[in-house]
Amino acid sequence: MGKKDDMKAALECRQPQGSVPIWELEFHLWDEVSGKHFVRGPEFEQLTTDERAKALGSNAEVILSVCEDLHFAAVTAPGTPWEQAPGVLAYYVLPEESAWAQMRVLQEMAPRDLMLIGEATGVLCPPIGDEYMEFMYKLYDAPEEIDELARQNLGSALERAKRLRDMGLEAVMCAADVADSNGPFCRPEQMERFVYPYLRKWAEKLREMGLYAILHTDGMIEPILEKLADSGIHALQALDPVAGVDIRKVKKAIGGRVCLCGNVDCGLLESGPADKIYEATRDLLRDCKGGGGFVLGASNAVFRETPIAHYRSMLKAWEDHGAY
Repeated sequence: MGKKDDMKAALECRQPQGSVPIWELEFHLWDEVSGKHFVRGPEFEQLTTDERAKALGSNAEVILSVCEDLHFAAVTAPGTPWEQAPGVLAYYVLPEESAWAQMRVLQEMAPRDLMLIGEATGVLCPPIGDEYMEFMYKLYDAPEEIDELARQNLGSALERAKRLRDMGLEAVMCAADVADSNGPFCRPEQMERFVYPYLRKWAEKLREMGLYAILHTDGMIEPILEKLADSGIHALQALDPVAGVDIRKVKKAIGGRVCLCGNVDCGLLESGPADKIYEATRDLLRDCKGGGGFVLGASNAVFRETPIAHYRSMLKAWEDHGAY
């Protein structure tokens, strides 16, 4: 039994035989941990065809060396650009077809003990930036357009999931923020129309493909936990402490039905101090690892601003308290 087996057990809400698995939604400290350079974004786009092929290989070596160093049981494959804020692209990105090529190289080079997780988002959520207000108005003024967007989005996501499965990946993530700090974005009747049916269908089809279905959402989701648990997803990632979500309450409510992934506060990981990170992680492990169905990680992505020494404080708590 190894780390991937522990990850599978957690996703199936079983207790691993080894330790609580570690997985990050996204990890941006590849250079800082490895001492090498992960080639991405505009820098990658300027390379020649031969240089790109070499970069994909060296990128995979960086990712896999960091996964081994930090004891990751799973790693999210590099994706295509998404906006963290209007006009600001996320850090861990490659052009569309190069992202697929990077996944192929990673899958070929990855040890058998590491799970590669892809992204295929089958649920609509409000966009950020200039499109936000237009989307929210359409929820009321043109709901049939939202219906069509939701159908198209689900169809595209399922095609992407099939491609990921055929590549050999075992788990797929839907990154759809259905809530903010105040609660769900939509009214209950809108959630019933635009969100829940598509989440259920997405999870159902992924299970039919033999894939694990993981939903990432930020925000205050406690009012909709039962709906999420009944959707058929294997796991829920984030459990957003900034929005006031208490993972202990969530585990009491739906633990055993849905694996919980998170939820060390990203702000704490950035600002520290190290002893507080250790204590928070220790307490989280003590409270949530029992019975399985728990994956340790940050409450969102591990951003570039996170000191690696702080992240290692989280790992030290895992080394001391993460074993079953």
